[in-house]
Amino acid sequence: MAELKITLKRSVIGRPQNQKDTVKALGLNKVNSSVVKPVNDAINGMVNTIAHLVEVEEVK
Repeated sequence: MAELKITLKRSVIGRPQNQKDTVKALGLNKVNSSVVKPVNDAINGMVNTIAHLVEVEEVK
């Protein structure tokens, strides 16, 4: 099953609360922190919410 490596590239300072909550729910803490998550609809929706803040790569 495919997985996504999600890396926070921009700060959440000054962003709306829902974007801050989404970053925290994904497990991202600081800029340049990364997490690996499975590909599913919930994760894709979260990534779409904060697409301008993160970099996403597909890993095997």
